[in-house]
Amino acid sequence: MFKIQRRGVARLAAAGLVTGLLAAGAISGAGTALADDVAPAAGGATAVLSGLQPGQFGDAVYKDGKGGKQTVSAGLFRMDATGGGTLQTYCIDIGTHTAPGANYQEASWGASSLHDADTANKINWILQHSYPQVNDLAALSKTSGAHKLTPETAATGTQVAIWRFSDHADVTAKNPKAEKLADYLTDEAKKATVATEPKASISLTPTAVSGKAGEKLGPVTVHTNAASAKVRLAGDAPDGVKVVDKAGKPVTNVTDGAELFFDVPAGSADGGTKLVVEAATKIPVGRVFTSVGEVRKQTQILAGSSESSVSAPASATWASKGAVLAVSAKVNCAAGGVDVTVANEGDKPFTFPLGGKSYTIEAGKSQTVTVPAKEDASYTIVVPLPDGTTKTFTGVLDCKATGNGTPTPTPSATPSTQPSPASAGTTTGTTGTTGTTGGDLAQTGGSSATPMIAGIAVALVVIGGGAVFFLRRKKASATPAAE
Repeated sequence: MFKIQRRGVARLAAAGLVTGLLAAGAISGAGTALADDVAPAAGGATAVLSGLQPGQFGDAVYKDGKGGKQTVSAGLFRMDATGGGTLQTYCIDIGTHTAPGANYQEASWGASSLHDADTANKINWILQHSYPQVNDLAALSKTSGAHKLTPETAATGTQVAIWRFSDHADVTAKNPKAEKLADYLTDEAKKATVATEPKASISLTPTAVSGKAGEKLGPVTVHTNAASAKVRLAGDAPDGVKVVDKAGKPVTNVTDGAELFFDVPAGSADGGTKLVVEAATKIPVGRVFTSVGEVRKQTQILAGSSESSVSAPASATWASKGAVLAVSAKVNCAAGGVDVTVANEGDKPFTFPLGGKSYTIEAGKSQTVTVPAKEDASYTIVVPLPDGTTKTFTGVLDCKATGNGTPTPTPSATPSTQPSPASAGTTTGTTGTTGTTGGDLAQTGGSSATPMIAGIAVALVVIGGGAVFFLRRKKASATPAAE
């Protein structure tokens, strides 16, 4: 696979850059939507890339579309989930670099380069019918005609087949057995029927609610494949605020489909708070992981998972009168931008400018506006609130793979002929046991772990150097947060 030197962290002069771009009214770029110190993809797992797994990758020849040939490493990556757990992934972006230590977040197909359903379906078929999901290599050898497959050749052939769909890349495994497997998977995947996108390990809908004190704000619906999940209110929540069910009973544990409400006592001062739902579960195979930070790294797709820590946040805002807004955002790769949804649960309308137009959200109504974006460009979207503060979203749009015909437009596009370093041994990341396996990880690969829930996964978010999009200027005394 490819390597790239890790770049610096957030620019300390971001506030000055924001001010200048605000005055210019510029807009350029967008990306994975991040909301005010909330998990970047509004739910799921976050993880750190370890590297290619020893003994589970091999060489392949990549024709770059310009007449050049380059040798690249193809195979299984290992990622360590925040809070505990081990993930195995393949790359779905051959022309983009990555680096051990890069931060990733679970995302939907629609928020990634797999927003094309046909392509996603073919890759999902490969994942379900090859290594490591099919861990009986003798059986896989017989089915594919690639005799005596090893973890190395099986992982290499699987990655090569995936690249042929994710990047439409002209890529060939150097090992004849790996190439035989890649050809078999390519041919069979073309016949695949439409499959349903794997659900998020955990998510909440909506991710923001609003209303008046004295009401139950919600519902917020829990979606998870975990047997159970814990609910926790933010530590700085105002006195008397509770998380309850529809009947008004306090809630600390939930299952899939549960409805949660913020119970705000009458007379509470105007304000807001957050909750988080967290669990330990296996992440469904086929879930996408996109990079977090100002420099895009190659997108990954899940091939196997131990039981891992996952979490999802939701926020609530209340006021005694006037417009009371709930603001959320998510990437919409099909539309080439970020969908910003503003809901007004107050008693007065709220008007704000966007792209030269004025939008009014009536009381009890909501509206979604798509902010157009450029691929690979950092962005900041700031939504004004009635009290003069703002809601901020930042990220980098990652909606296109950079295979043949679409090379990364930077010097870093040149693939490395060496694999990304992988961690040695079988010890898990944060909280695991050495040498144990579980979940649907390959038995010959990285170890699994049964994680302990360690709180909300901290989203590492950087304000990039791209253009900044403001719906309205924040109060002069307030400083936009780096989300």
